Amino acid sequence: MQEERRLAVLRAIVEDYVTTEEPVGSKALVERHGLGVSPATVRNDMAALEDEGYITQPHTSAGRVPTDKGYRLFVDRLTTVKPMSTAEKRAITTILDGAVDLDDVVQRSVRLLSQLTRQVAIVQYPTLSRSTVRHVELVALAPNRLLLVLILSTGRVEQRVVELGMDLDDEALSDLRSAVNRAATGQLIAEAVAALAELVADGPVSSATQVVVETLLEAMSDHRSDERIAVGGAANLARYGDSFDSAVRPLLEALEEHVVLLKLLGEASTGEPITVRIGHEGPYQQLASTSVVAACYGPGEEAFARLGIVGPTRMDYPGSIAAVRAVARYVSRILDEA
Repeated sequence: MQEERRLAVLRAIVEDYVTTEEPVGSKALVERHGLGVSPATVRNDMAALEDEGYITQPHTSAGRVPTDKGYRLFVDRLTTVKPMSTAEKRAITTILDGAVDLDDVVQRSVRLLSQLTRQVAIVQYPTLSRSTVRHVELVALAPNRLLLVLILSTGRVEQRVVELGMDLDDEALSDLRSAVNRAATGQLIAEAVAALAELVADGPVSSATQVVVETLLEAMSDHRSDERIAVGGAANLARYGDSFDSAVRPLLEALEEHVVLLKLLGEASTGEPITVRIGHEGPYQQLASTSVVAACYGPGEEAFARLGIVGPTRMDYPGSIAAVRAVARYVSRILDEA
């Protein structure tokens, strides 16, 4: 009973501190939260929470603020995630349903996440190495020129113009299209590369087949997107003026380093639907005043990439978790239906 009451006091302190940005006193807790006990009991509970390292007193005679340990207990003991409002659900469908390709999905997602959470949003482009080949299309632009279109399971589309060095009639083009799709469609990138290489190694092939396969292999070997991310909502950090030096300034500097941002998202995995890293739990001590809420996304049960938000530890965790989870699910569904 005592433990549950102290957890309720901690929850009230976290909620008030996130809302008011001011240290929280016992009198305010009793007045605002109807805890059903006297201010003296709340003071005793606060003293116990402080002794256990869940809250701290920033200044003498000031109220209390949560520590990283306190935020962690608060997040771990969340019984419900804040439900998305009708307006938020409508915003998700309105913004994401209009996406025309993968780049558009990523850009819309990062804008949506920053709007929903009022934090900095990060969306990683799907990693090529985990993709499978959905289809290869060859479109004749001229008798000796093709448009090669590689479509991956992540929704990524690679296009290349191929100069054949010879004319190709409709029947030969159809045969070539069938051959490369038999070798590559449904295969992971590494497997597709091996199958296509085997296709030209098995015996004499036309110069058209050779150049198309070489172009495909080049498109499949382009790993630039594995470290591509989109970032949005940096202006939201202006809300945290009082903690600029400790939290905001290092985070603004980190926004220029995509490798750093990828590592911040790095522990999101298929094992956990949502990953929350608070303060000193993160990989960079200079960002110890920030927290990350991240999730994986991808079609079906596959996780191709990560998305999430990052901001000062004083954030709305229930709302941020709900928004990140909802956007990840919706983007996954878009990719699944693509």
